Amino acid sequence: MSTVSMKDMLQAGVHFGHQTRFWNPKMSKYIFGSRNKVHVINLEHTVPAFNEALDIVEKAVSRGNEILFVGTKRAAQKIVKEQAERCSMPFVSHRWLGGMLTNYKTIRASIRRYRDIEAQEKDGTFDKLTKKEVLLRARMKEKLENSIGGIKDMNGLPDMLFVVDVDHERIAIKEANKLGIPVIGIVDTNSDPDGVDYIIPGNDDSIRAIKLYSASIADSVLAGKEKSAQAVTIDDFIEISEQEAKDMDIFEEDKSSKNTESEIGSNSEGSI
Repeated sequence: MSTVSMKDMLQAGVHFGHQTRFWNPKMSKYIFGSRNKVHVINLEHTVPAFNEALDIVEKAVSRGNEILFVGTKRAAQKIVKEQAERCSMPFVSHRWLGGMLTNYKTIRASIRRYRDIEAQEKDGTFDKLTKKEVLLRARMKEKLENSIGGIKDMNGLPDMLFVVDVDHERIAIKEANKLGIPVIGIVDTNSDPDGVDYIIPGNDDSIRAIKLYSASIADSVLAGKEKSAQAVTIDDFIEISEQEAKDMDIFEEDKSSKNTESEIGSNSEGSI
């Protein structure tokens, strides 16, 4: 199981919260104190909470579940996309479309449209179109790529959400709550933890912190996939007891003996 140490978090600046005047009282139990009017997050809460989340992700993925990475703020977009792609999980790194989960039927139609345009690019259809038609399709593809490109291979609704900034992704969290989808969320000192099943108190603005969170979740996904692959390999072998093995040997010997007798009998009849 992949884990993150307190040293890792300190180096990434996970403990730096927001200015004290912007704090959310619901986060008070996760705050160690303040320095220069900036809240300091108590990593004694963050380290075990995050490692528990990593364990949950690994176990979920080993059972074949999908984790949707969500990070649409500028600081998170590139990192979330890279780490989700590294572990082959769906992601949303641009604007969250309302109904992306609760109205998935409509979203699925957009995914089909996106795939159709991709296919037309590859099969030579674009060569038969006018320049204007090609331009319109290219623009449509770019628009769809930004909105649903990260979920085009998602197998239905996700089993869990990993969210970098819970205030910024409030719509996504509300949709997940409505559908009973668990949420792992990075919650800063100015954020509302309501609706987050696995609260990770931490800085949600630092590039290094966001990379630490996302890369660690991706590592847990890969570890879960490896476990799943090993389980399939083990299941290919059937365990039998020692007595069953002996019984099988006796059966084979008896079968071999009968075949020999049958062959002798056939040869005798042939000679008569």
